[in-house]
Formats: sequence, structure tokens, C-alpha cells
Amino acid sequence: MYQIRTYNSIAIEGLEQFSRDKYEVASELPQPDGILVRSANLLDLVFPQQLTAVARAGAGVNNVPVERCTQQGIVVFNTPGANANAVKELVMAGLLLASRGIYTGLQFTAGLTEIDPKSLSTVLEREKKNFKGQELMGKTLGVVGLGAIGSNVANMALNMGMKVIGFDPALSVEAAWRLPSQVQKAENLQQLLGRSDYITLHVPAIPATKNLVNQDTLASFKTGARLLNFSREAIVNTDDVLTALDQGKLTSYVTDFPAPSLMGRQDVIAMPHLGASTREAESNCAIMAAQQLVDFIEHGNIRNSVNFPACELERTTGYRICFANQNVPKVLSHVLNLLADQNINVVEMLNKSKDDIAYNILDVESAPSPVLLDAIAHTEHVFHMRSL
Repeated sequence: MYQIRTYNSIAIEGLEQFSRDKYEVASELPQPDGILVRSANLLDLVFPQQLTAVARAGAGVNNVPVERCTQQGIVVFNTPGANANAVKELVMAGLLLASRGIYTGLQFTAGLTEIDPKSLSTVLEREKKNFKGQELMGKTLGVVGLGAIGSNVANMALNMGMKVIGFDPALSVEAAWRLPSQVQKAENLQQLLGRSDYITLHVPAIPATKNLVNQDTLASFKTGARLLNFSREAIVNTDDVLTALDQGKLTSYVTDFPAPSLMGRQDVIAMPHLGASTREAESNCAIMAAQQLVDFIEHGNIRNSVNFPACELERTTGYRICFANQNVPKVLSHVLNLLADQNINVVEMLNKSKDDIAYNILDVESAPSPVLLDAIAHTEHVFHMRSL
């Protein structure tokens, strides 16, 4: 029976993906085959030897030691797009809060606890001019990052009557197909920033995007622009944004990542990391993560891994060998020779690579012996092997 250790509270819909006859799922299992996690910090966790996979019920994996997992042959999954609608709806709220005096107006009315009821209407009518805003229709939204969330945000903004400019240097073919044709493509980030009334960020937190919004890029913003960050805290240099707010370069900053220096400012709306905090998003992420774990543990298939290549092959026999190796020549041919020496026929196979890693799925006609499997596992440059 396979063991799955959970960290955090996982939506029941996700836990139901593990059949009770094959899986034991609990939060205290010391020797799990797989880990299912949301936001718990695994960076200092010592992984057991038999652990094969970690599935993060969410898009970001900054709480998982990905590089160390790769070195130990542990596949790390995430769930891109599962929370896209939840984040899109919060971006919609952020756009409205940044445009209208909703936030300051609510603060004002909440403070009228001692007012004479007879004068309430008069006071509200007199003071409402202080909360005047602007409409979104006809304004230009710049979407930085056009993946599952960014493309949803772009489509939402178009439906609200906004003009949309998009920029994503790593735009995939699949993501391009999701984009509405009305989205204008910026040639570079500076062009997008200079033409946008609102800028919303939807890129992963990787070394290339750290401090993407900084003193230099802020200089390219239209004066009075509004910035929204529902992506990751590290993408924005908070000190530089505060300077831009003080100088009037930015009108407001809406973020899902509060910092002490942002507190108490009327031109900052800081939310307590609510992007994926909906029942639906938590359920979608849990289901997706669990299904990816099951497919990998039972069949060796890899989908939505951040450190291993995507590799999916429908089962054609009852015997399957999966192995990963450093992406160097002759490893696969050596393994095939080992199989041939034992008169084991390969019925179907798939080989994929990602950066320095190659991953292989071999469906074979007859059961490989323990001696053969040991020989494959100890082949030079092979660092992960399973027989399923």
C-alpha cells in the first residue's frame, strides 16, 4: 500500500482521489511515498529515502526545496491554472478598489458611529466628493505574464470594456491559443509599462523576475498608473514602489503581499494573501495535485512538474520501467542493451528531457528480474528508477 503524507489542511475532494485499497493518507506518516502540501515550509525537511514525489496544491513552489528534490530524484509537481479563476476575480476587485474611492469611503462611513442620524445623509452627500474615482471602461490594462491566470485576467478586462496589452517573453503555444485576439502584444516590458493605466503582474518568482518592478522599470510607467501584484512578493521592490507613490509616479499599489512599510498608507491596498483563498480554488488545486501524484506513483507519468520533463505514456503492458538520468549520451542505449541481453522486448517507450535531466518510460513484454532492475538502477548517470 502506498503512503501519502499531507501537510496543511487538504480539501476533501483532493483526498478522495486516493483509493482506500491502495493508499494510506495521513499527516503523521514517517515513510511516505508521496507528499501533498499547500503552504507548509518543507525547505529544511529531511526526505525519507523512498519518497518519490512532492505535489504542491498551488502554483508556486518556493516552500519546496526543488533543487535538493531533483538531486534526490524526487519529482515536484504544482497545479498551474487550478486557482486561475479565484485570482482573476480578486484582480477584478483590485482594479475596482484602485479606481474608485471604495476603500477610503468604507473607512469613512465606518467611523460615523457617533453621528446624529438626522444629519447622516447630509454628511454623506457633502463628503462623497472626497472619494471620487474613475471608471475602468476605456482604460488600458497591461498584463505582465500571460499564463493561465494572466490570460483569464486579460479576457475579464476586455469584457469590462478595457483595452489590454500583454507581455510575456516565455509565452507558450498553449497559452497563446488561450489569449483573445483583442489583446495587443507589447514588444518589450518598457513598451507595456509606458502605455498602461493599470499594470497587473502574473509571472512566477524565479531569479529572472526578482525585483522585476524596481526603480528603473518604474521610470517607464505612465505618471499616475496603478500597480497590482497578485503574483509573488519578490517580483516587486517595495521600497522603490513606495518612492514612486511618494513622488506621484504611481497613484496606488494593490498587493496580496503586505509588508510592514506598506501599512497605514491610503495609497496602498494590502490584502492578506487571498489570491487562492476560495473553496473552489482549494478544491481544484487539491484534486489536480492528487491526480498527478496518483498517475506518477502508479504509472510513472509526469504532468506539471517543475523539475522533471513532462512525460506521459498510456500503459500497453503489465510491466513498466521508469528511470531518470543526467541528460548525457548513451544512457538509454545502455539500458536497452541490458534489456536485450535478458531477451526482454520493449513494446513501447518514451524519452523526454528538460535541461540536465532525461526521463524514460519503458513498457516491456515480460517481468524484469531484480538483478536486471538493480543493474539499471546502478547504470552510470541514472539517479531514479522504479518498476511498476
